[in-house]
Amino acid sequence: MAKLEQPVLALPCGLELRPWRVSDADTLVTAGQDPTIRQWNRLVVTSPAEARKRIERMRERWQNEQSAIWAIAHPDSGQAVGLIGWGNIDLTGGSAEILYWILPAGRGHGTVVEATKRLSQWAFDDLGLHRLQLCHAVANLASCRVAAKAGFSVEGTMRSALLHEDGWHDQHLHALVQGDI
Repeated sequence: MAKLEQPVLALPCGLELRPWRVSDADTLVTAGQDPTIRQWNRLVVTSPAEARKRIERMRERWQNEQSAIWAIAHPDSGQAVGLIGWGNIDLTGGSAEILYWILPAGRGHGTVVEATKRLSQWAFDDLGLHRLQLCHAVANLASCRVAAKAGFSVEGTMRSALLHEDGWHDQHLHALVQGDI
């Protein structure tokens, strides 16, 4: 993966997945202020300087084959409306876990489902992974719908597995394995 340039991937809805740019720092700060994103994501940023460091860390983690994080963006304007990618990549073990969020303007259009499907295909075809996981707080019904629509099977509930701002949450574990799609 480190030898590869992070690709730009087209989505059927007309958006694209592209590497994060330093010029996207304000989008990360905006996401850090969104109540829904804050509720379900622990790693939010609050300042442009912190956002620029996060973007640099995304690049480093790509180079170190640890994660692959994209901006969900409009190809014409370049405006990012969300984040999606693979964390905890284990190339030897053939697995990774998807993570995502989307700003309010992008919600309700199926964008995250499309992006999840596209990245799953990329992970299987280009990275050669075998098992993909999608985990979310049981109370996060929107993420449960994304998992189901993207073809991830529910495997179970992990008790008190996620710490959010309001405390510990039970977590659903969904998975997609090579051959499911």
